[in-house]
Amino acid sequence: MNTLSYKTISANKETVKKEWVVVDATDQVLGRLGSKVAKLLRGKYKPNFTPHVDCGDNVIIINADKVKLTGKKWTERVYLRYTGYPGGQREMTPARLMSRPNGADKLVRKVVKGMLPKNRLADQLLGHLYIYAGSEHKHEAQQPKVIDINLYK
Repeated sequence: MNTLSYKTISANKETVKKEWVVVDATDQVLGRLGSKVAKLLRGKYKPNFTPHVDCGDNVIIINADKVKLTGKKWTERVYLRYTGYPGGQREMTPARLMSRPNGADKLVRKVVKGMLPKNRLADQLLGHLYIYAGSEHKHEAQQPKVIDINLYK
């Protein structure tokens, strides 16, 4: 008789406990910040992580305009997109993207989106990401807790 019986617990929409967290992006390297935020959005730091369920937290990033890029990545990294027309390949550097309106939001969102899976769940997870260039946000009613992103792997 087997006395040790373990059951794999799979989270679903009703059993997931979502929290609100605030991440300060001041002097954080953009790629490392993006990968940790993507893990928070997916819920990979939680013990009941289930790959096909939205079990992550709602993440608020403040001071997104103060992120860092190492080396010459501000001017030499190139993000490509395609308009759909012949000859429609466009390129953008992070420096040009940051100089545009809502540039910090677009840059951080682009980095985090690239680190999420390429499926319908990723679109749903990106809806739980809120990015602000300054130190103020409008989600005080949710009582978010401030976390230090450097404590996560």
